[in-house]
Parts: sequence; C-alpha cells; structure tokens
Amino acid sequence: MIWDFDRKYYGKQLEGYIDKFSSARIMVVGDIILDRYLWGDVSRISPEAPVPVVDVCKESTMCGGAANVVNNITALGASALLCGVVGDDQPGIEILAKLSGMSIHTDGVFLEPGRPTSVKTRVVAHGQQVVRFDCERREVPEPGTIEKIKTYLSETLSSVDLVVVSDYGKGVVSAPVMEHLLALTAGKGAGRVKIAVDPKTGNFQYYRDVDVITPNHHEAGVFCGFEIVDGETLLLAGKKMLETLGCRSVLITQGKDGMTLFEKDKDPSHIPTVAKQVFDVTGAGDTVIGTFSVALAAGLDLHSAAVLSNFAAGIVVGQLGTSVVSAEELKRAVNGGL
Repeated sequence: MIWDFDRKYYGKQLEGYIDKFSSARIMVVGDIILDRYLWGDVSRISPEAPVPVVDVCKESTMCGGAANVVNNITALGASALLCGVVGDDQPGIEILAKLSGMSIHTDGVFLEPGRPTSVKTRVVAHGQQVVRFDCERREVPEPGTIEKIKTYLSETLSSVDLVVVSDYGKGVVSAPVMEHLLALTAGKGAGRVKIAVDPKTGNFQYYRDVDVITPNHHEAGVFCGFEIVDGETLLLAGKKMLETLGCRSVLITQGKDGMTLFEKDKDPSHIPTVAKQVFDVTGAGDTVIGTFSVALAAGLDLHSAAVLSNFAAGIVVGQLGTSVVSAEELKRAVNGGL
C-alpha cells in the first residue's frame, strides 16, 4: 500500500507529534566514530598517477556513528545517553570534547588503551566526495571494557524509554553486549524499554526479537540472500526479515524510492521520498533511526514515526556532509517547506 500524504490534513497533525519529542529519553549503544572532512579544489591531474590533485583549504571534524545518532536525537529536542568506546588518542579526546560541548554525558563512553578511535576521513572537492579513507579496529573491545558497558547498561537502562543500537561493524555491537541488552529489556509490559536497530551486514544474528530494525535495501538483500530489484522482491524481503528475526517491525529504506514499513499482521506501507535533491547521503541512516526512535519514544505509532523519519531524511540528503535536523526544520518540512 502506497501512503498518499495529504499535507493539508496531516501537516498540522505531524507538527503536533513533533512537539511531543521533548518527552523522549533515548539510549544509544554502538560504534563511535570521528568524521573528518578535508575540503578543497581540483585543478589538475597528478603526473604520478591518473588521480586528481586536491588543494586542501579547510578541515573540519564532526561526531559520527553512534555519536551522530545522539546528535540527531538531541537536535530534535529529546534527551539522549551514549554508550560506546573510543581510544585513548587524540581523536578520542576530540570526540569527548565535542560531546561535552553538546551537553552529552560521557559516563557511558569508555576509553580503551591501545585501541584506535575509528576515524573516517573524506576528501571533498567542488561539492563532490573524491575519496574516503578509514583508520580503525573492528575487533570486539577487551573483556574489561565489555564488562563496563554491561554495568553501565544495567545501571541506566531504567531511565530511558528506548534503546538505539547503532551498528557500524566496529566491534561494540557484539554477542555479549546484545545478549545482555536483550536480557535487560525482556518482557512484554507496557513500560518495557524498546530496542531499535540500525544494522550492519554480517551482524544480523544479534538482532533477533528487537522491536524495529531499519536496514537499507542493500543490507536487507544481503540478509535475505537475493537482490531487491522491484516491489515483489521488496515484499519478500520484508516478510522474510519479520519472520526470521522475530522483530516487531522492519523499515527498509530505499534511497530515492523512499522507505517501506513492514509490521506483523498488517499490510506493508510504502512511503515515497520527499527529497527534492540529493547531494550527500552521509549520515542519512543516522537521521532515519534517530528520528524514528524519538517518535516512538514520544508515543507515536510506527507509521507516523516512519513518515517523520522520511521527512528528516529528505532534509539531510539535500545537504553536504554529516548533518542533523532540528525540530523546527522538521515542522517546516511537513508543512511544505522542504
């Protein structure tokens, strides 16, 4: 079923939903990354190899990965806690300083000696990403660090409405962490803390029985063992993920084609994209899971949460670099300002 958005009817309703965001309390668990950007111009090709020479004129850094999800959540007016790992190096210190500057408590961010902080460096010239290079370690953190994470979750989980698992495949989202998290959130009561997962290919075995999972169509296709190329394969993938993982819902994002929400015992609902132009998809997944989770934690239904996350994604893909959406920007978007 394709959802037909009547802006005149739904715009004010969605705007009212956004006003509820300030009541949401979210815990984000996952891989913390420093996003570094080198900005410059290209005017020649290297004589050493057929590659452009970028004259770098500016450098900037931002919190990425799970830290960017937190940034998205707080930008929408909700409260957030962050749990993850950084190294005892300069990028790790920089991330902690940036989090403190955003008034994010860093009690759940643990420094692991000898482990490099994950850094993604993007070289951008004339508004286009030329290359990206990563410096990181993907192993599961040391046992002592894992125990600190588990203790932190045990002590703080009762203070939040929902947990976001932000998996970038850097090791934090692992069997011991997910088993502990699922044990803490077990039960079916109305006050149970829910789990939403932004997945990583290869780690789907960790996501069984969560409340919602938000793969893109490539990740969903890898899990299902076939490529999603049309509506039929999309429907097969959504149904297979619901049944195999036992999760409450699946939100498959499809880039320029929008997103489709699958729920148990309901017809799938397709939400067309509202993006007018796409400059950069960096961080769009963080925006989707962040907005979707805040909406759910504020008491919205799955479909309304998906619609709002679709609007939020439409905003960030029209901007260059990692970016976030404020509550006021989202209100303007639902009322025709995108």
